[in-house]
Amino acid sequence: MLQTIKDWFWLEELWLPPTIKWSDLEDHDGLVFVKPSHLYITIPYAFLLLIIRYFFERFVATPLAKAFGINRKVPMKIQHCPILENFFFQSTRHPSQNDLYGLAKKCNQTVQEVEIWFRRRRNQEKPCRLKKFQEACICDKIFHFFIKPWLYDLWEVWNGYPKQPLLPSQYWYYMLEMSFYWSLLFRLGSDVKRKATHVIHHLAALSLMSFSWCTNYIRSGTLVMLVHDVADIWLESAKLFSYAGWKQTCNTLFFIFAAVFFISRLIIFPFWILYCTMIIPLYYLKPFFSYIFLNVQLGILQILHLYWGYYVLKILRKYDVRSDDEEDEGSAEEDEPESLKNGLRKSRKPMPNGQPDH
Repeated sequence: MLQTIKDWFWLEELWLPPTIKWSDLEDHDGLVFVKPSHLYITIPYAFLLLIIRYFFERFVATPLAKAFGINRKVPMKIQHCPILENFFFQSTRHPSQNDLYGLAKKCNQTVQEVEIWFRRRRNQEKPCRLKKFQEACICDKIFHFFIKPWLYDLWEVWNGYPKQPLLPSQYWYYMLEMSFYWSLLFRLGSDVKRKATHVIHHLAALSLMSFSWCTNYIRSGTLVMLVHDVADIWLESAKLFSYAGWKQTCNTLFFIFAAVFFISRLIIFPFWILYCTMIIPLYYLKPFFSYIFLNVQLGILQILHLYWGYYVLKILRKYDVRSDDEEDEGSAEEDEPESLKNGLRKSRKPMPNGQPDH
């Protein structure tokens, strides 16, 4: 049964162009070709990256954060109340006025005291700026720039496909990129809590990279990854300086990120990369299943680029470049007098809670 499923899954008609067999991609004459078994190594590499990240955060990121004046914030202690705790976890963390009134009666407290309890309890659940600074120090992408013909001549991407040997630079780019995404998934329990969309993005990225590896779309795959990687370093840098309180530097870096994002994902990707994956192959090959499947995925990716670009534009129009931990600070101020809170809001020019994901 399992062998039947395996044989069906690896049907040559699904993965390879007509007349091409898996035997054609076996190593020969000193040339090495991609193999699905290569992907297994990304798991141990991911654990190695986790070890490296642990020491980096402890001995590099933390001292750097302290140099910027970012220290671990001790949350304000609150009185333990089983009734409120149960409601907090089982019902909602943002009770309505009717809920507050009912809870106040049960706990023999005033409505204001219960409201303050929930505000402080929510703040305890939120990560501190030090934690976010440490994570932003680890850039979400690993850069490997190759001086290869297909970087400036897109026709070379498909020249000789699929009998294109694997280069060491391509191997390490894929292995490190995929290992990093695996490490992000393995750290979900200890990192700053992410939305479900982040998890879906990581899984989709791993799926797309695995697919392009198994079908030997390595040349087009490296181009796709480079186009996505090039903007991320600016976004992560903007977040670092936002957490450090360098608002002007944060704003400048975010504007650079926005410019690189629009050029790379709304100009280069649709007019160069998609042209390379959709049109140029037809001069070499007839359409086949994996060609169609690849371009469907890249087309969906381009729709996401438009979606993220819309939100980047909204931020630029408002000149509201703020880090995602500003909400934490705002929440911490919930117990302050209203006049002080209004003054704080007016004085901020901070980077959005949500930023585009690759």
